[in-house]
Amino acid sequence: MALLELDNLSVNYGAVQAVRDVSLTVEEGETVTLIGANGAGKTTTLRAISRMVRASEGHVRFAGRDLARLPPDEAVRLGIAQSPEGRQVLARQTVEDNLLLGAYTRRNAAEIRADLERQYRRFPRLRERRTQLAGTLSGGEQQMLAIARALMSRPKLLLLDEPSLGLAPIIVLEIFRIIQELSGAGVTMLLVEQNARLAMQNSHRTYVMEAGQIMFSGMSAEMVNDERVIQAYLGG
Repeated sequence: MALLELDNLSVNYGAVQAVRDVSLTVEEGETVTLIGANGAGKTTTLRAISRMVRASEGHVRFAGRDLARLPPDEAVRLGIAQSPEGRQVLARQTVEDNLLLGAYTRRNAAEIRADLERQYRRFPRLRERRTQLAGTLSGGEQQMLAIARALMSRPKLLLLDEPSLGLAPIIVLEIFRIIQELSGAGVTMLLVEQNARLAMQNSHRTYVMEAGQIMFSGMSAEMVNDERVIQAYLGG
């Protein structure tokens, strides 16, 4: 049984159907990437998984449980965490306050402090800026904070939405080094990413989405050489 299973998922915004009959799976320990043009429905798909938007049809199953009627905070308690597009850090709160907010569903103070230390080891720049207001961080530092904040909930599934968006190339490589490290540690991830080549180089499988639908999918190592992907996303 897959850790995450979408079965004919559809999402409407009023009369607009943003996602139509999407089916995909993510196995435990996998990194799966979802690529497609702007407006293809990728972010809406992630938001449906994390229960930020309601599905109009179909099912989202996590560890065998149907999430249809679950509120977002219960999805976090079950083990789903999202690092959102645009980072969305709390600008007027410190780095450490942002990180502690990521653990808001947890109660064991000793474990929370241990995980805080773990994130500081993983992201040394955040330790250096722990008392700094998050809004004063660079874009790359805010992205690190968004990922670390999501990890503070100890997720079974990490949803990453456009982690490289708006970042300088050298910072993008740093972010993907962290993603690779997390994958190596066995963190299960579903990655939405505009940089299709980097995403496929750092994932096990890839789904290609167009106009709200999954058009095709396969092993990432093979998809990099797929003529359809090359022409559409890799500048072929």
